[in-house]
Amino acid sequence: MSFYQELLDQTAQERADFISIRLISHVVENGVSRNLYADFLSQAYHHVRHTCPLLQAALERCGPQDETYKTALQEYIREEEGHDEWILDDIRALGFDDQAVRAGQARLACRVMVSHAYFQLDKVSPYALLGMVHVLEGMSMLLADKAAKSIAESLGDESLQAFSYLTSHGTLDIEHVAFFESLVNTISDQQIQKLIINSAKDFYRLYGDIFRDIDVNRTSS
Repeated sequence: MSFYQELLDQTAQERADFISIRLISHVVENGVSRNLYADFLSQAYHHVRHTCPLLQAALERCGPQDETYKTALQEYIREEEGHDEWILDDIRALGFDDQAVRAGQARLACRVMVSHAYFQLDKVSPYALLGMVHVLEGMSMLLADKAAKSIAESLGDESLQAFSYLTSHGTLDIEHVAFFESLVNTISDQQIQKLIINSAKDFYRLYGDIFRDIDVNRTSS
């Protein structure tokens, strides 16, 4: 069995728990309000803007034995640059204040996930970031596939310019998941494999908490 397949098998329950989050099924079945979609984008901005800094931090913590991983991180950085600005473009296209989002702060669930990513890099291993990459890219692809059409239909034609981040990630993340699979299958060290699996389990929960928080904010507002 390849390590990528083992990663999928070992995190199957966490992935199922994520997919079962109430907000996700609600959006797929009922579409989304403009305010709810803007809230999702706002939280997304506040973690996506850390993607390249996290990748760079992982790169700086690699050693001479990590050449394959370093090359992959450099490729990820090139691919991810500017995606946070796409999100601000979408927020502006929805009619919301993108600069207020830029200057603002994420809610606690998002801040906790980002903080955990930096902690993992500082205290565990640069390879722990692969757990986050696995979850965010895989679930972004899932959301783009399941939710983008429903969101677009519920918001109407006037919001067609507000989907550059979501729809592009459906296409991009298909390529990224294949790239990720190829990368992790080069990792034979069992300790590194174990920490990637544990990291992925963490991030399924932490990324899911962002959606649970958005749902609570939706139902309480």
